[in-house]
Amino acid sequence: MAESTGKSRRFSLFPKRRDEDAPAPVPVPEFDENESVTPGVRLAAAWSWRLLLVGALIAVVIFLVIQLRLIVIPVLIAVLLSALLVPFSNFLQRHGWPKGLAVAAALLSAIVVVSGLVVLVVFQIRSGLPALQEQSMQAYEEFRDWLLNGPLQISDDQFQSYLDQAWAAIQQDSQVLVSGALSFGSTLGHVLTGLLLVLFSTLFMLIDGKGIWAWIVRVFPRRARAAVDGAGKAGWTTLGNFVKVQILVASIDAVGIGVGAALLGVPLALPIGVLVFLGSFIPIVGAVVTGAVAVIIALVFNGWIIALVMLGIVLLVQQVEGHVLQPLIMGSAVKVHPLAVVLVVAAGTLLAGIPGALFAVPFAAVLNVIVHYISSGAWRSAAPPADVAVSPLWQTVPRNLGQRRSVRQVRPVPPAPAAGSTAQTNPARESTTDD
Repeated sequence: MAESTGKSRRFSLFPKRRDEDAPAPVPVPEFDENESVTPGVRLAAAWSWRLLLVGALIAVVIFLVIQLRLIVIPVLIAVLLSALLVPFSNFLQRHGWPKGLAVAAALLSAIVVVSGLVVLVVFQIRSGLPALQEQSMQAYEEFRDWLLNGPLQISDDQFQSYLDQAWAAIQQDSQVLVSGALSFGSTLGHVLTGLLLVLFSTLFMLIDGKGIWAWIVRVFPRRARAAVDGAGKAGWTTLGNFVKVQILVASIDAVGIGVGAALLGVPLALPIGVLVFLGSFIPIVGAVVTGAVAVIIALVFNGWIIALVMLGIVLLVQQVEGHVLQPLIMGSAVKVHPLAVVLVVAAGTLLAGIPGALFAVPFAAVLNVIVHYISSGAWRSAAPPADVAVSPLWQTVPRNLGQRRSVRQVRPVPPAPAAGSTAQTNPARESTTDD
């Protein structure tokens, strides 16, 4: 029995365990949301926001290009012309021609060639247009009679309905080519403005192309200048090769189809050859379309037998281009797969009409070379871009504008007077004037 004055004790069958004997509490792990996401999802998310940022930047660039299409298209044409004319101008300068004379000769030669082709085609078409209209109407009537009275036995209303549907389809599809997002203005003022921009842009690229490129490189940060300079030069080399090789391929296509049309007695053989030459600058697609025009003209004027022979000539030229010229010449210069060529031409046509079809392949070729050059890391071991001598065209504003120069002018000391002279000597004086 415990004492009455002391505290009563409580007895238990299960005595309380001491603190040192108690087990340590198990720590509860904190929840980390990053660990619940698999590495594959994190990698996909990292790539996704970067791709979205790049896509937004590309969308902004395309929007600006569309808004400034009346300036962008002439400048791009000038770049293509410069890629062709700069080597010719440099060749003349290496053989002792003054730079101004070499630039003028290169630019005038391009103007003379293009103007001569245009004048020749216009005169040929004007001389053969009446016969073309007459033969076209005659062929239309013969075709209509064959449909109405031939084995198909369609009615006049059905023929007119089919004709209206075909015409509506042609108009709808032609809007993609004629009224694309980058289609050039059709007014006379837009055309003249574009021609002037092409001439002036080409002239200044021939005069000071290196200075313009050096200025563009200096816009980028210093650490990125080696990569930008190397990638730009690689792209420029590829563009020059594309233009030269494309002219060779276009000439072969034009000569083959034009000479074949002339031997078969197809009228307008010379305009057909020029049309094939211009259309061949759109690889694969252009030559096919212009060759179809040659077949249609042969069908209208010479009948279906000559048209079949003309079709055989066009297919033969296309086979030579596709199996010989494209792999051996164009493939080594452009380094773009034929399937990629067809896809980029189709995409360029849908997005920008005729200009998009024209610039799609060189753009893809240059972009391909630039991406390969930067990703290869060859620019890391390349020397930094050398400082190009600044052209007088960039020195229109004095560097020390607003700073006044002071020139100290010291007047000469007059000779000493003779002995006994009463004239007083004047010490030398200094004056400062502002120039």
